[in-house]
Amino acid sequence: MRAAVLFGPGDIRVVQRPVPRPGPGEVLVRVAMCGTCGTDLKIFDGHFPLTPPFGEFTPGHEWTGTVAAVGETVDEFAVGDRVCIEAHSGCGRCDNCITGRYTACLNYGNAAKAHRATGMTANGGFAEYAVHHVRALYPLPANVSFADAVLVTTAGTGLYGLDVAGAYIAGQDVAVLGPGPVGLMTVQACKQLAARQVILVGTRPSRLELGAELGADHVVNAGEVDPVRAVLDLTDGQGVDMAIEASGGPATPQQCVEITKRGGKILVVAFYPTDVTFDLSAMVRKDITLYTSRGEGGNNVKRAVAMAGAGKLRGEQLVTHRFALDDIAEAFRVLREREGDPMKVVIAP
Repeated sequence: MRAAVLFGPGDIRVVQRPVPRPGPGEVLVRVAMCGTCGTDLKIFDGHFPLTPPFGEFTPGHEWTGTVAAVGETVDEFAVGDRVCIEAHSGCGRCDNCITGRYTACLNYGNAAKAHRATGMTANGGFAEYAVHHVRALYPLPANVSFADAVLVTTAGTGLYGLDVAGAYIAGQDVAVLGPGPVGLMTVQACKQLAARQVILVGTRPSRLELGAELGADHVVNAGEVDPVRAVLDLTDGQGVDMAIEASGGPATPQQCVEITKRGGKILVVAFYPTDVTFDLSAMVRKDITLYTSRGEGGNNVKRAVAMAGAGKLRGEQLVTHRFALDDIAEAFRVLREREGDPMKVVIAP
């Protein structure tokens, strides 16, 4: 098969590799497409922990496709089934995995104890075929396209964050900061969970426009107006019940503190390029609770698949760029340089 292999920082090449064989509890999938994200750029640059050695490792953690073979003990899927994945497959034996927090597996990166994170600690989906454990694989509803399915893990990230933070947002005001893929899938989830109003904050007009199409009640361009003042004006000066930080901008955690009402919640699902500072004393005075979550734990990808199948989550609208596997280096360049305002760049083997 053809696979994109990382040979060093910034050096990814499409080469021939043996098609992997699924072991017990594993499924071999012919990859239809694989999405890219900021984490892939960190991996591409050689700055991600616990990746396999250069010359052996195929990245890609947002993939979908069709079952090509099943390993011993697998009877949940058959050859020809369309499937989507969640990236993390925990060890299944540590305390965190047992309670559904497998994205924080205590054996993270330990293949000997059965942990694998596709495209991060194990070979992933920038290839014609990929192997994945059955416990992190889901059947794809007939009405959900492969392009929709590429965003399912992303949707699971937002749903897991909401799950960690209590999830019951019906009738509440929510602000989502950052109209990237995670933010836009989370906007949709919040609307489907009956938030009273969802306010999307960002700086790129095209993404804000897409957010409005996907259900945001209000959009705030932080490059044109004071986002704190705008959110407070939309909430009668009280602030939102929950602020969801999905941007990764160093200044946004402080904005979350300022726009969240007394007794409210802040949920952080973003990663940051540097240390961030915010007024913790103000959070204490306002009795704000801070939550964080990593990735798509708590079986929330299953929920995302069900919502997509019911027409409640749309992913394909976020796919703006498509590249062949042979052009993966160019795809990473476009993603990094934001050429053509990419939202979700996908690779099709």
